Amino acid sequence: MISVDYDNVQDSFCIDQTITATDDKLWANYMRGVIHFLKEKGYVLGGADIAITGNVPLGAGLSSSAALEVVTGQAMKALFELDVTQSELALIGQAAEHHFAGCFCGIMDQMISACGEKDHALLLDCRSLKTKAVSIPQGVSIMIIDSKVPHSLVDGAYNALREQCEEAARLLGKPALRDATLTELAASSIDKGSDIYKRAHHVISENDRTLACADAMIAGDLQKISECMYASHASMRDDFEITVPEIDYIVSLLSDLLGDQGGVRMTGGGFGGCCVALIPTELVDSARTTIEQHYQAHTGIKEAIYICTPQSGASSI
Repeated sequence: MISVDYDNVQDSFCIDQTITATDDKLWANYMRGVIHFLKEKGYVLGGADIAITGNVPLGAGLSSSAALEVVTGQAMKALFELDVTQSELALIGQAAEHHFAGCFCGIMDQMISACGEKDHALLLDCRSLKTKAVSIPQGVSIMIIDSKVPHSLVDGAYNALREQCEEAARLLGKPALRDATLTELAASSIDKGSDIYKRAHHVISENDRTLACADAMIAGDLQKISECMYASHASMRDDFEITVPEIDYIVSLLSDLLGDQGGVRMTGGGFGGCCVALIPTELVDSARTTIEQHYQAHTGIKEAIYICTPQSGASSI
């Protein structure tokens, strides 16, 4: 394997021997993990020479690792005619991230990389893996603003948050926080000033907002989308405590500009990375100008801005 984006660094291993993680080429672990778990599930693979390049910004919280995992599985599926579903490829990518990269992530990033549909968002039930394509409202553009504050989930912060959520579910007597309601949380014995309470409050309320926002997108209700996105960001900032001042500043700038005509929030696992905004297309230039005029002057960091359209998930060309 050769990584074009890491100065053509190479990695190699034998397909018919035990595959383990490597200490010095972290990008290779995502691929090694996928091939390991494909083998473990009984899929028959052969050798391959693979070159990798991508345009998902690295370390920006935009799921470049999930994209690499899923496309590795997709390549193996195509090369060796594997009878494996896209959902299975997503799960295999998740297993690679857990056991070869050390980040106990959820399944959302891998599922959108594997099962995304053009011009649609994806409403995902992370327990059943049932999906529903949700159309992006007409006349709305997706803007990604990379704060350029480096983002990493493998340093333990994400895993610590996950442990707090699991403890909250245990205290509530629920299999997971998705099974709890805000009423049950408020009536529980969990200290309302504790981190465990705040983490649970974010997750439970975010689940409610996700469903409400999907309905609003289907209805083309930008005002409701705006409300959900601003509330989501506030919850990530105050209850989950995963935003940083630079991200909060971007959200403040765009919320002042957009009002209830669009929405903006942090996206990804937090601690840096990007914001995502849904913006009426006629306001895209104004939004770009606002960020370019103020962000670097305020933070000393030069942002990157991308205007995106949803595309289909991993496939062979």
